[in-house]
Amino acid sequence: MLTRRHFAALAGSTAAATALPARAQAFDFAETHRALIEGPAPDFFDALLAIEKRGNPDMAASLIQALRFSRGPRDAIDATLRSITGAEPEPGWFEWMLWQEANPQITPHPSFIDFKRDMFLRIDPNFDVFLKPRHLNPDRMKIRLEEITWGGVRKDGIPSLDNPTLITAEAADYMRGDDLVFGVSINGDTRAYPLRIMGWHEMFNEVIGGVPVALAYCTLCGSGILFETQVPGRAEPLIFGSSGFLYRSNKLMFDRATHSLWNQFTGKPVSGKLVDSGIELQQRPVVITTWDQWRADNPDTRVLSLNTGHDRNYGSGVVYADYFASDDLMFPTQVDQRQHRQKDYVFGVRQFGGAKAWPLDAFKRRMVINDGMLDTPLVLIGDQKTRTVRAYERGALEFAGTAENVTDTNGANWKVTEDALLGPNGATLPRVAGHIAYWFAWNGYLGAESELYEG
Repeated sequence: MLTRRHFAALAGSTAAATALPARAQAFDFAETHRALIEGPAPDFFDALLAIEKRGNPDMAASLIQALRFSRGPRDAIDATLRSITGAEPEPGWFEWMLWQEANPQITPHPSFIDFKRDMFLRIDPNFDVFLKPRHLNPDRMKIRLEEITWGGVRKDGIPSLDNPTLITAEAADYMRGDDLVFGVSINGDTRAYPLRIMGWHEMFNEVIGGVPVALAYCTLCGSGILFETQVPGRAEPLIFGSSGFLYRSNKLMFDRATHSLWNQFTGKPVSGKLVDSGIELQQRPVVITTWDQWRADNPDTRVLSLNTGHDRNYGSGVVYADYFASDDLMFPTQVDQRQHRQKDYVFGVRQFGGAKAWPLDAFKRRMVINDGMLDTPLVLIGDQKTRTVRAYERGALEFAGTAENVTDTNGANWKVTEDALLGPNGATLPRVAGHIAYWFAWNGYLGAESELYEG
């Protein structure tokens, strides 16, 4: 049993050891939440004692939120969490968030909705468009409200690029040959979007080759996914931005028409007006490769200009340099590392009614992999050094070689293009959409339904 004396010792304050005021005898959820975040020391410790005395773990989510934002001592909050949950994780917000993810059976008290909403609105009143109370009921959400975290920026604090300026390859004298780009080609319209720029924006909304698309780039999970944004039942394409929120170390994007929140990784709405719409954004192929290689393969390409309308340091290797160089995650999520380390890269495909991932390291052993998923034979052509992977249907054929020299078992040469593999006598094998991601993100969102290549 925690005592007032225990809290007084943690705070170094004898004032906290006085008798509880009358208002603390009856549990007031609104006042308790207020005191956790902004109360002076006596009110703060009164709140912790009231929570401990009540003894219900439904206040754990509120205390975990307080670990990040409260003015009070974190060790006192941690002690109260241990008391009401019986759990003993390492102290601190990060570890308690992991515990919370692993314990979905503990449902927050209904007052947590207003508390969480109020906390986010203190950070940015513009978050209100995502936090309408009618959309925050657990029955109306596809994710857990208690696991939504603030990513450190306000709404649109990571500004999307909407129909940005493109220039010719010859004019792009700012590019280095080894700069990585997202390469996209639709209906002959070929474009390059350097990661050194996209890392600052994480989203573009464009019409490429007559097709409205958005590239949703989550730097935290290493994935840039190209989605079609014209969806059934809507007259206009959806336009996306970055909400400022995260879920299990993955960005929550939003559409500007309804302000619904979407999972960047799955392309599905998880909160808001569209949550039960049945919409799932369809993917288009995108590849990561070097500027030199993309330009050699696509000499007519255009490339994103430095004139984005925003003042950022777009230098090579600048954005998120420390995060990309580290094995650690910046935000908490449970990770199964028995098969791969959390930030190992994989190439993932979600097509044909299933999902499958190929570790990028597999392309160290061979650049051409003959495999398949469900009943569809595939060939994957990749380069581990540059995170470059393209997938194609292969029918009954098998292939060998490199990206520059692909041959089938009959000895015929095939050409790698952005739309298809081109073979003899006009033969074509269609490209299959896929994308690169960190293992933790792929396994966290798709592990239960995904196959994993082990060749």
